[in-house]
Amino acid sequence: MCGIIGIVATTEVAAALYDGLTVLQHRGQDAAGIATANGNQLRVHKGNGLVRDVFDDKAIALLVGRVGIGHCRYPTAGSEGHDEAQPFYVNSPYGIALAHNGNLINTDALRQEVFEEDRRNINTESDSEVLLNVFAHELDRERALTPEAAFKAIEGLHRRSTGGYAAVATVLGLGLVAFRDPHGIRPLVLGRRVTETGTEYAVASESVALDILGFERLRDVAPGEGIVVTARGELHHRSCAESVMRAPCIFEYVYFARPDSMIEDISVHKARMRMGVTLGEKILRERPDHDIDVVIPIPDTSRDSALEIANVLDVKYREGFIKNRYVGRTFIMAGQGERAKSVKRKLNPIPLEFRGRVVLLVDDSIVRGTTSKQIVQMARDAGARKVYLASAAPPVRYPNIYGIDMPSVDELVANGRTEKEIEQFLGCDWLIYQDLADLESAVAGPKFPGRRFDSSCFSGEYVTGIEPGYFERLQQLRSDEAKKKRRLAS
Repeated sequence: MCGIIGIVATTEVAAALYDGLTVLQHRGQDAAGIATANGNQLRVHKGNGLVRDVFDDKAIALLVGRVGIGHCRYPTAGSEGHDEAQPFYVNSPYGIALAHNGNLINTDALRQEVFEEDRRNINTESDSEVLLNVFAHELDRERALTPEAAFKAIEGLHRRSTGGYAAVATVLGLGLVAFRDPHGIRPLVLGRRVTETGTEYAVASESVALDILGFERLRDVAPGEGIVVTARGELHHRSCAESVMRAPCIFEYVYFARPDSMIEDISVHKARMRMGVTLGEKILRERPDHDIDVVIPIPDTSRDSALEIANVLDVKYREGFIKNRYVGRTFIMAGQGERAKSVKRKLNPIPLEFRGRVVLLVDDSIVRGTTSKQIVQMARDAGARKVYLASAAPPVRYPNIYGIDMPSVDELVANGRTEKEIEQFLGCDWLIYQDLADLESAVAGPKFPGRRFDSSCFSGEYVTGIEPGYFERLQQLRSDEAKKKRRLAS
């Protein structure tokens, strides 16, 4: 999962791109980059680290231009090294820089096709560079530099690419190009800002980036849609793919997106509140005579759900953990050892809220289980009489293949275990999960009853289909052991 943003403005855009990336930092803490276009010159600055570490005043001053894109990276398999920081750049045709959020699942076949048929070389293991070269080749075939040519290139890219992806690109001589996969798995929103000097446009992974920059959120970029904003500020858009099932990623609402964002016209904050209501109702059905004294969220993304669970159960809601804001999100850390060390650095319990109580801990989801296991033990050590654990999401039993680096299936705590066995592994006195139907209903809300989502990490149903042997190759790339070997070899 990564954060992307693109802006066409009437003034310099580098500082705005920087500000936008800082509020998308939760989507990726591994690397960051910005590319700007100024006439026939494209400038790129990128590097490993947080946005604030990669850029300083000097770097921003050198990024001249009124058209630009930005990226903050969350490393998935094949995009972990120093060379994989984005945006990527090719000089033919015209000069194109591209930043990408998501994951292609036909990368190997595309890489070979790009080399043998398109006669383009790929320098890294990143599928984003493959995507860039596919787009560049398709644009080159059009022999024109117009919005129509860009839409034709996006059509060709959609025909050849399979997976979940959203991308922004600068094309010298044209402007900003953005597009989203035909299923709409990865998010992308469009905004507009009217200034004294003219109308400006922006696209971003989440609406919160538009909010911070003063852009009005117009709408989500439709699945399969292409957006072109010329350097003169002219907006063009067109559907560039055949209609298929719309399936936005439900894990955005569970964990990744900020609560103050709107995705697919759904408030992430309200979706998480509804998750808490449905889970609280399930708790009452299963244990109407429960002995829960207090509901405590595991910060931060479970707070909305935990508060509503407490309301439904009519018990106290308390903040029982103090979070160190200067430690990154444990879910996206590179190795299990780093994640394990980080939990104790990240959270510290308040014993007063645990001592002698039956505590219901609420988390947004449980993936590997090692973090949850440590937190349950923290609650016991802080004096809890009993420790219950509620997950606002169902058991994660399958890998996510569309841009979220969930581990190989063998590293998922729910793989091959019953809920009772997971409960025993985590060391809690009772474990309760959200039902998938309730989760999907909670996210869809009253405005979109029956809306479909990509819930593949819970259901194992992949909207794009999977080729034989894909999961075996994925395990070789995604397991913590495989990542450790790559780090040692680099």
